[in-house]
Amino acid sequence: MKVLFVINPKSGKKEGGNFEAVISEKSRQQGFQFLIHRLHKDISEKEILDEVKEYQPDIIAAAGGDGTVNFLSRLLINQPIPLLIVPLGSANGMAKELGIPNVEFSLNLISKGVKKNIDVLNINQKLCIHLADVGLNARVVKRFENDSRRGITTYARHLFNEIFLIKKYRFYITLDDGPDIIRKAISLTFANASKYGTGAVINPLGKVDDGQFELVIIKPFPRIKLLSIAWKMFTGKLNTSEYAEVLTCKKAKIRTSKRTTLQIDGEVIGKLKEFEMEILPHALPVIVPETAEDRS
Repeated sequence: MKVLFVINPKSGKKEGGNFEAVISEKSRQQGFQFLIHRLHKDISEKEILDEVKEYQPDIIAAAGGDGTVNFLSRLLINQPIPLLIVPLGSANGMAKELGIPNVEFSLNLISKGVKKNIDVLNINQKLCIHLADVGLNARVVKRFENDSRRGITTYARHLFNEIFLIKKYRFYITLDDGPDIIRKAISLTFANASKYGTGAVINPLGKVDDGQFELVIIKPFPRIKLLSIAWKMFTGKLNTSEYAEVLTCKKAKIRTSKRTTLQIDGEVIGKLKEFEMEILPHALPVIVPETAEDRS
């Protein structure tokens, strides 16, 4: 078993001790070989692909946050080599989605995990592995991206500031070639998964391997309802709120009344007015914990 570890040294969370020493110890315990490749500012996809071609790993491990996972997923789409997520980022949304709580658990999956093919979203020709959105959260992500500090506390502070500057948008939505619908909203989430790295469940219906995705619409709401909405998110009941609407589809076209910030897997793409998206079923192989269903 050969594992190529691609490590983002700038990831937000620093697990105690020397991560490379931890890999070495796990290698000794589990009997796998490994090679470490550190990401840098000018990294190219070709550089990683050349490394993969030369080393020929059985698993590629993305050691970082959701942005690192997204970068490597673009290289592994529709390929046989599975991706292992090692959560070293600030929030690690996709790791939590797949039931990978920490680094120790992740590294144990090299010998104990199973391969599973999950869906991927194509949004304006860019891949989304986890969650993308426009509106409120995307602006918070933009604030967060420009802040030198990391962590949930920093994110929460920017969210609090943005709440007092809530903007409303008019969205023109076409789902699966159906009739146009119009919605006023402060946020639209394009959800391949169910929850943010904070644990807030934006899409209670989300499954990463069901061949479809959800469009989660957050309608304008009185500020007095903020805590109620937040409570429903953290208890997985947002779909019961009168200020939320969840639509399921395989592809969608969306126009806005004005340009708005798009973020994909924690990376700000820019301000746009038109969005086209389509689910790519079972396009990405990943390593996940074995479940009772897998053992049956």
